[in-house]
Amino acid sequence: MNLHELSPAERSRKAPRRLGRGVGSGRGKTAGKGSKGHKSRSGGGVRPGFEGGQMPIHRRLPKRGFTNIFKKRFAIVNIRDLVRVRERIIESDAKVTDEAVLVRAGLVKGKRDGIKLLGEGEMTYPLVIRVDKASNSAREKIEAAGGTVEIVTG
Repeated sequence: MNLHELSPAERSRKAPRRLGRGVGSGRGKTAGKGSKGHKSRSGGGVRPGFEGGQMPIHRRLPKRGFTNIFKKRFAIVNIRDLVRVRERIIESDAKVTDEAVLVRAGLVKGKRDGIKLLGEGEMTYPLVIRVDKASNSAREKIEAAGGTVEIVTG
């Protein structure tokens, strides 16, 4: 069986209702829109959130808090993630595991302001890693395995 041979079961797909196709169809003339008024016109209808002139709910409810536009968003990498993709990190032929190596290994994706290394998991091989931030437990585990953690600023 190939994709072009697939088809839905008989009578499982219902044709859409055809509006405005003559009085005899039962949906002709006004095509189910009624007579006159804003909603019967072409392009007519109210915008989302409009409540007929009543104060909309998003304006009735109180606003709380604020969003810090200067907040830093760090990509989180755990030690167990480094161990999981060990082969991909070693294959990169880089002496130092930095942001570029982590992106190629698939550990870091998307928009970010830096990388933070956390200590969940056990490190089993020496690794020189260059990140923006690191927890104390991550630093201790990597140094216990014979590696080093370098903090990059800027």
